[in-house]
Amino acid sequence: MVLLSFDIEEFDMPFEYNRDISFADQISISRTGTIAILDLLDKHQVKATFFCTVTFAENIPDLIKRITESGHELASHGYYHSDFKTEHLLQSKIKLEELSGKEITGYRMARMMPVDEKEIEKAGYTYNTSINPTYLPGRYNNFHISRTFFTKQNVLQIPASVSPVVRFPLFWLSFHNLPLSIYKALARWTYRKDHYLNVYFHPWEFTDLNDFERFGFPAYVRKNTGNQMVERMDKFIHWLKSKNYPFGTFQQFIKTINH
Repeated sequence: MVLLSFDIEEFDMPFEYNRDISFADQISISRTGTIAILDLLDKHQVKATFFCTVTFAENIPDLIKRITESGHELASHGYYHSDFKTEHLLQSKIKLEELSGKEITGYRMARMMPVDEKEIEKAGYTYNTSINPTYLPGRYNNFHISRTFFTKQNVLQIPASVSPVVRFPLFWLSFHNLPLSIYKALARWTYRKDHYLNVYFHPWEFTDLNDFERFGFPAYVRKNTGNQMVERMDKFIHWLKSKNYPFGTFQQFIKTINH
C-alpha cells in the first residue's frame, strides 16, 4: 500500500533561515498548497493522510471539512508546529476531534523529532509515524531503528520509508532533488522489499519558494517547488497507479496488517 501523507501546518520554516513571516502569510501559503494537494488527490482518486497542527486546523475549517468528506484521514501533527509540550499530545487529539468530528488515531511529531512512546500511548493514539530511520546531519541518526513498522509501548511505529540496505531516505527533499527516474527506482525497490511505501510532504512545497529575500531557503529546498512540484507529484502518482500499487490511509493500512 502507498501511504501518501502531508504535514499541514503553519508555514514557520522561514524562521529557521532568519527570515520573518507574518502569521497571516504562514496560513495563506500553507492553505494554497493544501488546496493544490487536495485537487491532485481528487484528480487521481487516491486517499491520503493529513497530519495537521491545531493552529492550522483552526484557520482552515473549510479544508478540514473537505479532507474528511473526501475520505482522507486526519491525524495530529501537534498543537503548534514550533512549540511542543507533552500535554499537547492529548490536547491536539481532543481539539482535532472536536474540529473534524472524526476520531484521531495517529501522530507525527513536527520535524520528525523524538517523542516518548509512553506519552503517545497515554494520549490514546494507535500509531506514531515520527521516525525517519536514517542519518541526517544535524537532525538525527536513526540507523539503529527498524526500517519497517514495529510495536513499542503498545503503539504501532510506522517509520518513513528509506531504501533497503543503504537506507536512502525517500522524504520530501529527495523527491525535490533527485531525478524523478531515480526516485521512482528507489521507491519501486523499497515497495518490492517492504510491500508498502510511507512518504511525506508539506503544502508549502506546492507553492513558489524561489524568493530568496523573502524565505531565505537554499537551492536544495527551493528546487522543484510550486507548479513544478504539482507536475512532479502528478507524474509520480500516475506512475504509482500504473504499477497497480494500492493507495490508502494509515488507518486502512493498519487494518491490513492486523489481519
